[in-house]
Amino acid sequence: MEQLTLEDIFKEPENRFALKGQDEEREKRYLYWLSGIPSMGAITIGRLWDRHHSFETIYNMEGKQLKSQGLLREKTGKEFDSHKGCFKEAMEEYERMREAGVRFLAFWEEEFPKRLLPIYGRPACVYVRGSLPREDCPSAAIVGARTCSQYGSQMAEYLGRSLSESGVQIVSGMALGIDGAGHKGALLAGGNTYAVLGCGVDICYPKSHYSMYFKIMEKGGVISEYRPGEAPAARNFPMRNRIISGLSDVIIVVEAREKSGSLITVDCGLEQGKEIFAVPGRITDSLSQGCNELIRQGAGMVTSPEDILEFFQIHMGKRLRLHEKNENGLAKKEKMVYSCLDLQPKFIDRIVEESGLSLGECLTLLLELELKGRIIQTASHYYAKKL
Repeated sequence: MEQLTLEDIFKEPENRFALKGQDEEREKRYLYWLSGIPSMGAITIGRLWDRHHSFETIYNMEGKQLKSQGLLREKTGKEFDSHKGCFKEAMEEYERMREAGVRFLAFWEEEFPKRLLPIYGRPACVYVRGSLPREDCPSAAIVGARTCSQYGSQMAEYLGRSLSESGVQIVSGMALGIDGAGHKGALLAGGNTYAVLGCGVDICYPKSHYSMYFKIMEKGGVISEYRPGEAPAARNFPMRNRIISGLSDVIIVVEAREKSGSLITVDCGLEQGKEIFAVPGRITDSLSQGCNELIRQGAGMVTSPEDILEFFQIHMGKRLRLHEKNENGLAKKEKMVYSCLDLQPKFIDRIVEESGLSLGECLTLLLELELKGRIIQTASHYYAKKL
């Protein structure tokens, strides 16, 4: 069989199934075993494949051979040899994984995400629960600070919801703060959203997103390059960020400090040639320093969902007019109270003062607005508009 590199396999459609002549399932099993070696990263696995074109062949070699070829370091070569004793255990894990409904996709398979193929250090395999982003639909990553402001959370949810309503897939990392808010917005719109995890796809992290985790699998999917059962670790998250950016056509940063981890996703996106957008903030707000700096450096500014949709050449049209009609449909006194609010929470005393209504009337009207989903109560008797 003519030897092919990863690039050769995906250069032409007819090469995609170049491994059909071999036993694909056997190759996948050997890849699963190989990917379980702690020091065996995606780049090393790619180099091994480019040289030998069969994971079964690689398994049957010795670590010192691969070291002599310049493919493994001495430590990794020793781990490679010792890990062969775990092959039977790895195959038992593989079967349990399949029985649990976790899909294991190798880079040469048709279902493997095509958006990941051009990126540097692309994963050799991914694990999936649910579905994968569609290749024919626009995809946007919404990322930002874990410890975000109420405004940032609302903005991420608003963008996730509005973009989903227009057919944009939302990708993020299911973390606390901005990530979770972006997913939530997409789910509220009934759209498709995808979470890339820094742990196994069978682990919900953080645990507080347990309900969201299952909803994402129903309306999209959870994806990871880490095998089932692998706990979240700090070293995993920078690596997973290249997959978040890889699966997206644009990256939207909602809130980020000057040295935010979400800026790693931006760096990955820039290397991958992705379009970067950022939501501006007050210059005195530390949570906006990263976003404002991105805009200063040339990132697109997000002031509304249309800024993203214009990039995708999608227009919201009637949906915007419907929103305006709903707002104008508020009762007169509701409008009075609503007009006193903005995205920064206000205490009830100030609302009473600005509206000129009694405390009892204000509380009744605020409750009605809250039930209609127009405002939120961020803390006891603090209210803010909901995007």
